Amino acid sequence: MTPLPPGYTLSDDPAALQPEAIHAYLTRSYWAPGIPIDLVIRSIEGSHCVGVYHDGVQVGFARVISDHATFAHLADVFVLEEHQGRGLASAMLRYFHDHPRLQGLRRWTLTTLDAHSLYARHGWTPMADTGRLMERYVPDLYRRPA
Repeated sequence: MTPLPPGYTLSDDPAALQPEAIHAYLTRSYWAPGIPIDLVIRSIEGSHCVGVYHDGVQVGFARVISDHATFAHLADVFVLEEHQGRGLASAMLRYFHDHPRLQGLRRWTLTTLDAHSLYARHGWTPMADTGRLMERYVPDLYRRPA
């Protein structure tokens, strides 16, 4: 793996994850605005996660939802703005692409609004046949009154 800049570490240790920091970013993201912290914690518990840390503070995160046999979905990838441009997101992608339990998968998916060039540098392409893709999507779910 390409080394990270000085002061940065990458870890897949669940105990190192900082759910409050992850929540603070996700709740202001375009894809999960207002997400409750209990859902963030539940999503972490049900996923294969990696974090990037700067001097012990979490500054990046990514997670994969997978059966570890045929399919994986990459989600919630972020690097705090002040830490971007240092190859941290690429390091998280390489971690997942190289992980032994994620080898031989037939399909990986992700959804992005603005990071196409990042993913393209790592071999991702637009879906070949979006006519097969279907979804159930509730975009304002986290903003609805309980």
